[in-house]
Amino acid sequence: MGIATMRSHLSQGDIEKLMRGETSEERAGIAHRLCRRIAADPLTDEERAHAEEIIKILADDAADLVRRTLSVTLRNSPRLPRDVALQLAQDIEEVAVPVLEFSPSFTDEDLIELVLAVTASKQAAIASRRYVNEELTDVIAEHGAPEAVSVLTRNKGAAWTNSAFEHSIRRFHDNDDIKEGIISREQIPIHIAEKLVSLVSGQAFDLLVNKHELPAQIAIDLAAGARERATIDLVEQADRTQDMEYFVHQLDLNGRLTYSLIMRALCVGHMKFVEYALAELSGVPHNRVWLMIHDAGPSGLAAVFDRAGLPRKLLPAFKAAVTVYHETELDGGANDKARFRSRMIERVLTQFQAIPKADLDYLLEKLDIYSEQAEVQEETEQENVRYIGNA
Repeated sequence: MGIATMRSHLSQGDIEKLMRGETSEERAGIAHRLCRRIAADPLTDEERAHAEEIIKILADDAADLVRRTLSVTLRNSPRLPRDVALQLAQDIEEVAVPVLEFSPSFTDEDLIELVLAVTASKQAAIASRRYVNEELTDVIAEHGAPEAVSVLTRNKGAAWTNSAFEHSIRRFHDNDDIKEGIISREQIPIHIAEKLVSLVSGQAFDLLVNKHELPAQIAIDLAAGARERATIDLVEQADRTQDMEYFVHQLDLNGRLTYSLIMRALCVGHMKFVEYALAELSGVPHNRVWLMIHDAGPSGLAAVFDRAGLPRKLLPAFKAAVTVYHETELDGGANDKARFRSRMIERVLTQFQAIPKADLDYLLEKLDIYSEQAEVQEETEQENVRYIGNA
């Protein structure tokens, strides 16, 4: 029996079972079967009206089990009427959470009003929805319980704004779970990273400085040992910066734009940093430096190298690294940067042995890191292929 004939075949006895069945389990079983049909079968307008009658009977059932069956079975269905979804949202948590987390029946305004009126667990369900727009994110960050904000920080489908980050840090500056959730996001504003530097420690601090761009002066201070436990890598920070020219200029002002740093950056393929570094030290505009490195042959590279005041003894290694860079390509696969940098370092070390010991140790350490990253990714890809093959 399909939904088309459901209403005509729904006897008074069935209605009474839904309303006053002997056991809640019996009514829940009927509810499950009917709701599955309502969700899956094509409906005319008349049939939709009949389905909504049934849904409302279930939503008013005295048994939690029946209402939860309705909530779970229709949690993803647009056929759950909005007024019933709102009714279920005000129900006990076991009934409310499935629809709050998944139902498309709510409007954006509904969800905002609910965040301001419901319990922490219900807020957390809303925060975990597949997509949370900026306005809703702001409301949860400003008014939500810690549990909800923590869930929101780890929701990749949540659209975060500057104000959401600021509200979260202001309200929960002593909540490690929320701070770690913010740090774990793919991107955070640079001024938020700056605030977090003084609020986190241990692994969270290491993740912050290794994953996100920091203000140039903060990165410099950390590298200079302003915090004894900090081991910030300026080469990696250069790769993350959104304003390379400013970052390089700040390094130069603080005496941190050394030939060793430039050479290390070149050997791991951070060519943009190298270009701006030579432009800063030589006083030559970046566009001309780019041509002298990439398009003017060995004489152009030697000229800008000398003008930047770098030691002549490093020029052969510099030339070799530039050549390797031009001959090495990103492969386009997952984690291709790690593989690219690993290949860069291997070839530089093979072609030029007279690298200062400190730089050699640095490159060997990076080689281990990038090689390990590439191997982990390759193992993951192979496992995915095996899983698909066995599916």
